Amino acid sequence: MTTRRVNLNTESVDNYLKAIYSLGGTNEERVTSSALSDRLGVAPASITNMLQKLAGSQPPLVEYESRCGVRLSADGRRRALEILRHHRLLESFLYEVLDYPIEEVHDEAERLEHFISERLEERIDAKLGRPKLDPHGHRIPARDGKISKRASKSLAEIEKEGKFVVDSVSDRDAALLKRLKAHGITPGVRLHVTRSNHDELVLRTSGSSKPLHLYRSVAGAVRVRSAK
Repeated sequence: MTTRRVNLNTESVDNYLKAIYSLGGTNEERVTSSALSDRLGVAPASITNMLQKLAGSQPPLVEYESRCGVRLSADGRRRALEILRHHRLLESFLYEVLDYPIEEVHDEAERLEHFISERLEERIDAKLGRPKLDPHGHRIPARDGKISKRASKSLAEIEKEGKFVVDSVSDRDAALLKRLKAHGITPGVRLHVTRSNHDELVLRTSGSSKPLHLYRSVAGAVRVRSAK
């Protein structure tokens, strides 16, 4: 493949790498161009063009084959985790220090994550007491790129009634995030699935007087783990 020069310090490159990481494009797993197109809202032809550039850059940031999909290279993964660390620290700072509503911190952090210096990143991290989780329950990568994992599953996968603990909630849908918070569904909260069928889950928390009826099509925004 012909080497192409790519400006590695662009928001677009960061967004592609972060999207590939979020969709599972690490190690042996690959992400399809159509999945990236849906995530980024970019035309398939533009996706292909950018992936070819990222694969041909020096150093290569992705490994890409048109019929097999894309995954991050070691350098691409490092860069993706750096941006993810910026994003989640910024969300935490906006929420805990500046009192932003939980449903607004994602978009604000998206705008800022590309531009903060390592010095500012360190100051934010120290100010917050070296947090491990952001306000949505997502793990914050360490400065060396390590990121812890905890066993959890999508709420959409729950088939039976039972009690769970909310592990994390997606930050991508502000309206849904606001609705979940209004019913007390936030990271760390004990959640009781009181009814489950093919299309819908009925949820209740101890702090909410009314149950929440949530369609399975959006329940994937919540990840849970078994309550002990």
